[in-house]
Amino acid sequence: MTLFWILALLTVPAALTVVLHRNPVYSALALVFTLFQVAIMFVALDAYLIAFLQVIVYAGAIVVLILFAIMLLSLEPEEPSEERSLLRAWGWGLAALLILELGTVAAVHRPTPAIAGPEGFGTVAYVAERLFSTHLLSFELTSILLLVAVVGAVVLARRRA
Repeated sequence: MTLFWILALLTVPAALTVVLHRNPVYSALALVFTLFQVAIMFVALDAYLIAFLQVIVYAGAIVVLILFAIMLLSLEPEEPSEERSLLRAWGWGLAALLILELGTVAAVHRPTPAIAGPEGFGTVAYVAERLFSTHLLSFELTSILLLVAVVGAVVLARRRA
């Protein structure tokens, strides 16, 4: 439990940096750090395969893709407007409300003792068995969705060139 709180104290500021930093490159680097912290939490749960996939897929591939998109867009700084100031005020208000709500829930509820996961939890065999039996339809629909997204991106890229 102590390891979780240490990781939480490191992860939450990194996640806030992802959202609040103005420089998108620094936000992407904070995202990498956040994803590594989440992978360490999976290791603490003895889910080594999920931790490995977290690092390879998310911290590796997705963040690199985000950085390429940032570089290709060559974003220019925006000029402040009244509408953005209003949205910022709403955002801070909702964030304060969320913090108040989470604090209330944390004060009222006491943590339950940790229970052990099923036999083989986090192993390749366990994940494969669950993925290709119980969640097969979700897995296949996600595959089709990703295929359509890639084909759509190629079609849009060819039209512009």
